[in-house]
Amino acid sequence: MRIVQAVFGVFHHFELARELERRGHLEVIYSTFPWRRLQREGLPPSRVKTFPWLHTPEFLLQRYRIGGQWVLDHLGYANALAFDEWMLRRIPPCDAFIAISGAGLKTGRQVQRTGGVFICDRGSSHQRYQERIVSEEYRRWGVDLPVTDERDTRREEMIYETADLITVPSGFAARSFLEMGVPAEKLRKVPYGVRLERFHPVGEPPDGRFEVLFAGGVSLRKGVPYLLEAFAALRHPAKRLRVAGAIRPDLEAVLSRLPQENVEFLGSVSQDRMIELMSTSHVMVLPSVEEGLALVQGQAMACGCPVIASTNTGSEDLFTDEVEGYIVPIRDSQALTLRMQQIAEDPELRHRLSEAALRRVKSLGGWNDYGDRWEALLTEVTKVQSHH
Repeated sequence: MRIVQAVFGVFHHFELARELERRGHLEVIYSTFPWRRLQREGLPPSRVKTFPWLHTPEFLLQRYRIGGQWVLDHLGYANALAFDEWMLRRIPPCDAFIAISGAGLKTGRQVQRTGGVFICDRGSSHQRYQERIVSEEYRRWGVDLPVTDERDTRREEMIYETADLITVPSGFAARSFLEMGVPAEKLRKVPYGVRLERFHPVGEPPDGRFEVLFAGGVSLRKGVPYLLEAFAALRHPAKRLRVAGAIRPDLEAVLSRLPQENVEFLGSVSQDRMIELMSTSHVMVLPSVEEGLALVQGQAMACGCPVIASTNTGSEDLFTDEVEGYIVPIRDSQALTLRMQQIAEDPELRHRLSEAALRRVKSLGGWNDYGDRWEALLTEVTKVQSHH
């Protein structure tokens, strides 16, 4: 099989590319990141082609907060279109083209015309669904920022329509597509793996204290206000909440209204530091209102840290409620407090959840299993295609 991939930046696509390369299927992966950043992904340079000309300035403007949302929207949209045109002129003959959602509409059609399969890989819920739920969140907190660029959304929907298949990482993400009218036979669920060789316990949570961790983009989409409210209501003489991740503008707008006692905002942290934080926290809480399948959940479990997550994080595809952690409704601070309180008051319970999480994550497998699932899927769909 000859497989071509396309991704904005990195995401989980380089994990997949490594697996496909190892099995002899990868022709090339196209990315919008510069080679300097992609070198560390461990693929031979001949397999990686980059188009960094618009993504790099967009990334820098975002990082240094220059130019405002309008400029970023224009750059982001221009990047998607230019990347597609650039790939269209270069793509080699292939059996399947796997593009992260938003990438490769024209290129996908070109692959279909030459008898290949076009797969849209969507890492979160249906774009319209995502937009709706995040917009509700902005209204709830009185934040007046655009959630997405309508041009991006329309383009995503054209891609969903055009693609032969849409892959998603969780049951939650799949349901959002069904709800938006996408036929079930077009969807495939392929949950992500965990780098088990990287993530493992490197310490213990301290006795006599209660350490809570949040990891990810610190935004309204990730439900951070509900966690801050829930943590404020938690009763413990020595509690601390560590928030690891960059604070997004939408959350900045409401932060002053939220309780922050015993909360430490750490900003973005290195992977080594994250492993240490996960190993030394009693629980990680992820109360997102929307995401596909948060990788940090499997990573925390691999470090022996139980997880309390909302229903909209893909948690059900990683663990069972009340066995390795807890799954709670979205926007429910009381449910979060209740579950944190139970773990804080019962060290035995925490130990049981931790042991169960470690066992479960090993059965989920690493990226190798993810590669196996993709290989099986690709074999199935390219065979079907070649019989037509």
